[in-house]
Amino acid sequence: MNFGIWPSQWIRRAIEAGIISSSAPISEAAIQPASLDLRLGDRAYRVPTSFLPGKGNSVAQRLSDLATHEVDLTKPQVLERNCVHIIPLQESLRLDERTSARANPKSSSGRLDIFVRLIADCGTAFDEIPAGYSGALFAEVVPRSFPVIARVGDSLNQLRFREVTSDLKRPSRTFPVSIDLEGAAASGIVAYRARKTTGLIDLQQIGKYDRNDFWEAIQCRPGRRELVLVPDEFYIMASLEDIEIGEDEAAEMIAYDTAVGEVRVHYAGFLDPFFGKSKFNTNNSSKVVLEIRSHDVPFMLDHGQRVGTLIFEDMIETPDKLYGQQIKSNYQGQGLKLSKQFI
Repeated sequence: MNFGIWPSQWIRRAIEAGIISSSAPISEAAIQPASLDLRLGDRAYRVPTSFLPGKGNSVAQRLSDLATHEVDLTKPQVLERNCVHIIPLQESLRLDERTSARANPKSSSGRLDIFVRLIADCGTAFDEIPAGYSGALFAEVVPRSFPVIARVGDSLNQLRFREVTSDLKRPSRTFPVSIDLEGAAASGIVAYRARKTTGLIDLQQIGKYDRNDFWEAIQCRPGRRELVLVPDEFYIMASLEDIEIGEDEAAEMIAYDTAVGEVRVHYAGFLDPFFGKSKFNTNNSSKVVLEIRSHDVPFMLDHGQRVGTLIFEDMIETPDKLYGQQIKSNYQGQGLKLSKQFI
């Protein structure tokens, strides 16, 4: 069975047809080349634990048992570190039996170490929407490294739609991704590690915060191309490889690969068509910025060590907007780069 990814024009038509609906109008800016930005609703529910509703259960039913209090997101609210909030999203779906969907955190969410997962009614897996689903969508939001200020309309995750098709002949392909511990920048910085004690980050404030207040820069040492990850600390690093995505394909990073050790890599996994490319600049390739956390034990990374895998899938059609071209793209042509809130 072959699947193809919905391009931007298909997402737009699905909105017009009511397949994707919303409590507030969906702007063109929310429609990405191969995904749709999802937006927070006007309230959040604090819960003591993460959960999946399971077959036959709605998220609302679970919340009636678990929610400890309600947070009004029509005003800016602080979401504290390691506190679990379930937030109804503005969007809902009415998919047919040929179409499923998968969610991932947006790039900025991943780089801020905000753990975001999509939940659907009767769901038995996070971030997965089965074919034929009709109903509401919810986000589980857990800031890990920094407390954040959020409000209604903020976008923390995105949804990619996959449809069964007989037209695509090329099978999915994979591409291994390894780590850069030499540091391409003149500064020699190979990683940033999140500081333990910081101030608040307002998600809507772009280019406001001094990176040194929130991050410790790690420089490469002469003759030593290795880095020991401290358990449960959060790192931003870059791939050794330059990555280019064609205009008729999209990619996703596998978040956790047991073959490369007890390391979670890349919470924000979607790469859009034309990532790392430019119609006007042939030297515009981009690194994949990797969000990395080691679990349980210290783990040593060596320069060039494989840390993940990109999976490429075909688009059903070439999108009518491309990453870094018709839309504003904060991370096109990037090297080792923090989220857009930092300077």
